Amino acid sequence: MNSVQSDDLNLGQFQDAVHLEVWADDLATFPKIRRSGVHAETLSRASRGAPQHSIRFREQISRYGFGDELRAVFDAAGGMWGCAAFMRATDRGPFPARQRELADTAARLLGQLLRASHLPPEEPARTDPTPAVFLLDRHNRPRALSGPAEELLARLADPSPTSLRVPTAIAMAAEHARRAAHGLPTPHVPVRIRTHDGHWYLLHAATLRETAGGGAADEVTVVATPASPAHVIPLHLAAYGLTAREQEVALLLIRGADTREVAQQLAMTPYTVQDHLKAVFTKTGVTRRQELTARIMLALNPPPD
Repeated sequence: MNSVQSDDLNLGQFQDAVHLEVWADDLATFPKIRRSGVHAETLSRASRGAPQHSIRFREQISRYGFGDELRAVFDAAGGMWGCAAFMRATDRGPFPARQRELADTAARLLGQLLRASHLPPEEPARTDPTPAVFLLDRHNRPRALSGPAEELLARLADPSPTSLRVPTAIAMAAEHARRAAHGLPTPHVPVRIRTHDGHWYLLHAATLRETAGGGAADEVTVVATPASPAHVIPLHLAAYGLTAREQEVALLLIRGADTREVAQQLAMTPYTVQDHLKAVFTKTGVTRRQELTARIMLALNPPPD
């Protein structure tokens, strides 16, 4: 999630929402919705009509005059490609079941469309290899930026007036770093962010400590580096709708393995490998292994201008 869009909401406390999203074990969080197998859920339904049991309802949603929340995850083959949250005024009651069902259907379609939008372009431009460095204060506002960080922010421009002044993904990476500094469980997954011109960056975040020692500091340094092929190739393969097993086969092929080597490494028969290959070729629109490798690698390593 790179941005927040609002027409008339006061987003001055958006930092609190980011903090709750990372730190609170709440009802109907985006990961919980995804694990449940549905694509949309309301807080009223998840709480069985008692939304006051939700931390974010008590601390945020109700304070802004809302009585219910509808969340949607844009899930499709290969992963979750986006998410959204909608609020409903208290005097309008909970979201009706038909609206949740409509959101569920729409989220499924949006997941497919967003997945397709991540397919590698035919002629991508080169990415500047210089890392971008952000120094964020306790409210995830930038205290200092490197030159490449300023340029990257412009390429990640968010039109909505949030108080963060950095994309949500960067703020979330900072909050995860703070959790790790406190010894709390933190997802061990790479945080990737995509610019408007189609380039991927990998985010690395770490808290800062005073030189004299002491507890975990509130300031966080976030470094954004151009994502390596190892981090981007799985995204491209997932964008084609490959299953997890098909992605494993395709990755080994791209690395140069033949059918026998793929079968040995994945503990399957060569015939099963061939079946997976047929599915991979059909979904990616190629007819040969060399074409598959060329299509993916060209997107990652375009020829010089």
